Amino acid sequence: MRTLDFSPLYRSSVGFDHLSGLLENSRRVEKKQSGYPPYNIEKVAEDEYRISIAVAGFSEQQVEILLQDGVLSVTGKKESKQGEEQVFIHKGIAGRGFQRKFNLSEFIKVKSASMANGLLHIDLERETPEALKPTRIPIGTEQPYAVNSNAA
Repeated sequence: MRTLDFSPLYRSSVGFDHLSGLLENSRRVEKKQSGYPPYNIEKVAEDEYRISIAVAGFSEQQVEILLQDGVLSVTGKKESKQGEEQVFIHKGIAGRGFQRKFNLSEFIKVKSASMANGLLHIDLERETPEALKPTRIPIGTEQPYAVNSNAA
């Protein structure tokens, strides 16, 4: 088991203390979450991302997407059919519900969500505020100050 010591980073950084908690939580979540359903995270453009989740067998009404406190949660709930007993010779298609959670960065916004061909697509965009964008400072030319040699 490896341990990480973040104390050298804290000495020269302000406001990044949540990173160690995020890393620690990701280790715990990874152990708890199964690989179901599979998903992809794709960088579409410089500030655009897409999460694609395989949700074959789920309808749009059975899938819920929530964004709360920077955590995007996708939940799929299958309702059991009461009264209909099915007899399977082999059951390889998963019929269980699921929940996937994704931690989003501070300025990541959900643009849209769509479902096609058994895939749920969630489009994300980074919206950096104008105040945080780099500002180019023009270099001007000033006349040098003349030193008055008569002043004594």
